[in-house]
Amino acid sequence: MSKGNVLVFYGEGKGKTSSALGYGIRAASQGRSVIVIQFMKGKSGDEISFIRRLEPEIRFFRFEKSSENYEELSEEEKREETMNIKNGFNFAKKVLVTGECNVLILDEFLGLLDNHVITHDELKAMLEAKTEDTEIVFTGRVLDESLKDYADEIYKIWPQKL
Repeated sequence: MSKGNVLVFYGEGKGKTSSALGYGIRAASQGRSVIVIQFMKGKSGDEISFIRRLEPEIRFFRFEKSSENYEELSEEEKREETMNIKNGFNFAKKVLVTGECNVLILDEFLGLLDNHVITHDELKAMLEAKTEDTEIVFTGRVLDESLKDYADEIYKIWPQKL
């Protein structure tokens, strides 16, 4: 199945979000509409305020409320944030079904699979619902095997020297 383009930036190195945003900036400069939905990250005021300066060409959404990274939360806090994350995931599905943008960047989305917040079936349903005109860019640390079948391009980012 290959409807549209699906890109993945993953690995332990820094630069996955930067690569995805660069892709989005290039698309926006060509007159294409871009939406960024960020998952699994704590709120970094500087980063978010900078990204928001790119609006309206690049629209940014974050559904989580915590200022901490998901992995740093207590089990109770994780349950609360999971509800917020599911809202973000459902918004992403709506964007894909309606064709609301040309490029949808799902930043740190791979963490949703790695932390079992969403299932492989939910991922598959989301990808099969997208229109041919919409590109999706995924970022995250761990590439789930189930995503490989849908990806057109996969970029592994890792540090060669610390």
